[in-house]
Amino acid sequence: MTTVQPGSGSMVRRILLGSQLRRLREAKGISREDAGYTIRASESKISRMELGRVSFKERDVVDLLSLYGVEDEAERAALLTLVREANQSGWWHSFSDAMPNWFQTYVGLEEAAALIRTYQVQFIPGLLQTAEYARAIMQLNRPGMPAEELENRIALRMRRQKLITDGGGPRLWAVIDEAALRRPIGGPDVMRAQVQRLIDAAQLPNVVLQVMPFRFGGHAAESGAFTILRFPEQDLPDVVYLEQLTSALYLDKRDDVDAYVQVMERLTVDSLTPEQTTELLGSLLKDA
Repeated sequence: MTTVQPGSGSMVRRILLGSQLRRLREAKGISREDAGYTIRASESKISRMELGRVSFKERDVVDLLSLYGVEDEAERAALLTLVREANQSGWWHSFSDAMPNWFQTYVGLEEAAALIRTYQVQFIPGLLQTAEYARAIMQLNRPGMPAEELENRIALRMRRQKLITDGGGPRLWAVIDEAALRRPIGGPDVMRAQVQRLIDAAQLPNVVLQVMPFRFGGHAAESGAFTILRFPEQDLPDVVYLEQLTSALYLDKRDDVDAYVQVMERLTVDSLTPEQTTELLGSLLKDA
């Protein structure tokens, strides 16, 4: 599989196309209800299209462009090209049986990001996990998971890591709570390999790794784990991803995102520096 460049993902193309269609509609003062009527769909379908949450039919976009008064052939051609790009299946679709629909959205956004900032409390971030550590977590979460599904989920997690290790992908800035390092997942051998994996990852030019130590006490991220995705396209806002047990939240409103960005910035100031983090990881490896 080839490395996908940041910003080339079909998920981001859908979001870009949806946002452009929304701007065109609003500029003409056309309601979602009227736009939906034009393409023989509901108001909610227009809303989902504008949020980039559904695939696009080229015929529908042609009809909407006519309704919105877009007559310039070059502009129409560019938007229709975007339709075709947005409908291309990402590599992760071959793993669709191994992940819920709400997580497919995240993988698409992750693949297209230019910068991923994450704070994790209980576990090592998925992009930095070893296969055995990932296996131990998945078996804890779902003890009765069929072996084939388990292996597919692990394969998906390892495939996602190519974004970081193959070059040309996003930058990863991860803050890990010391609790995740002290929690013995999978036994001593698994944890030793996982700590070594973090030490190796910290040497990558596109990875910044910090630990929030116990000794700091209370800190800014009282709400728990979160991830902030930033994209190369200026038209796209940052997205905050909050994972729950059976679903996830995707926040892109400016006030919401700004609140999490401020928390992340405070975490990076208050946590151990990358150099101190590497020293801590080294001591944990010696003590393991």
